[in-house]
Amino acid sequence: MSEWSFITNHGAVLALIAQRNQITAREIAEILGLTERPVRRIIAELETAGYLFKQRTGRLNRYRVNLDLPLRRPEVRATAIGELLQILKLGYPTAPYNKLSPR
Repeated sequence: MSEWSFITNHGAVLALIAQRNQITAREIAEILGLTERPVRRIIAELETAGYLFKQRTGRLNRYRVNLDLPLRRPEVRATAIGELLQILKLGYPTAPYNKLSPR
């Protein structure tokens, strides 16, 4: 039987970052059973698309999730990322450190 999941790797990476804003790519890879390379690519893609904001703090990255952006599929664009994370209980959308204010 083939393995599949309801949550894509992009969604899983975003959810982990929403839960822990200083999580490393190595930790994400370990949790998800991936290697670091695809995790770093996913983080870069999420950042380029505006779903993540990365700020360097010393030697660590601190991430913020843009909870107001809609999901990407046309049929669910009325739902924001923050709403999905809240429904799935995968993030803390009400925490102020996690809210992205556009710059």
